[in-house]
Amino acid sequence: MSTTFQLDTATSRANPTPAPVKRLTIPAIRRRKKNGETQEPVVMLTAYTARQAQLLDEHCDLLLVGDSLGQVIYGLPSSVPVTLDMMIAHGAAVVRGSWHAAVLVDLPFGTYEGSPQQAFETSARILKETGAAGVKLEGGEAMAETVRFLTQRGIPVMGHVGLTPQAVNQLGGYGARGRDAAEAEKIINDAKALDEAGAFSIVVEGVVEPIAIAMTEAVSCPVIGIGGSARCDGQVLVVDDMVGMFERVPRFVKRYADVASVISQAAADYAAEVRNRSFPGIEQTYQPK
Repeated sequence: MSTTFQLDTATSRANPTPAPVKRLTIPAIRRRKKNGETQEPVVMLTAYTARQAQLLDEHCDLLLVGDSLGQVIYGLPSSVPVTLDMMIAHGAAVVRGSWHAAVLVDLPFGTYEGSPQQAFETSARILKETGAAGVKLEGGEAMAETVRFLTQRGIPVMGHVGLTPQAVNQLGGYGARGRDAAEAEKIINDAKALDEAGAFSIVVEGVVEPIAIAMTEAVSCPVIGIGGSARCDGQVLVVDDMVGMFERVPRFVKRYADVASVISQAAADYAAEVRNRSFPGIEQTYQPK
């Protein structure tokens, strides 16, 4: 058993109280895949705030504090400008708001690629200051040495191959990867290298489906698809895309709700009542006793 902070969902105030919890562990996630098969697919969504974590936690095995927060929270053009301080602040919030899912935090661009030692220092700070269970980093064979360095020092690592958003400037955009044989082979080899280096799981993003299937079959650890295949060992989506916070979403996203319209309509109703002076009403004001 461990102790975390679980927010009181009956109030909008952030008044955490200690609560005993038993989270899913990284080894438990890794054991989902046995002899090349995963009977219970891994469910993962991104989360960026304590309240999001509360709402998603019971349904997910993994919550990822993704550097996609650069776009969906901060309005940045890509994940490249995201800072380590941003990731730590949001990572800590998600850990506080959850109790069941294992929480992972993305290593932001420029904080781990220089050397395994740099990656360790960044990862250690994230785990210390957020309470997260592990980290995720982008890159294939070139990052295998770093993955091995981290895992040998007690830091669980999730890899990420295929379309790697931090490399958008080099890739030239967000198009699907692996359409030619050479790139397809490289993606699969990248996954094998990360698996052999000790990654407990690997995200494959934005690849043509046969690559995702071949990669899932080629490695021993669970493969989490996003724009991959239903035959992967699990799936992940950016939660804001999944709930319909944006009008335009990538091809591989299924919108399960239209939250943006709900928020917009609520704001419109509020504005109308303020302007016609029907809000606040008797129920929202304090009257003399």
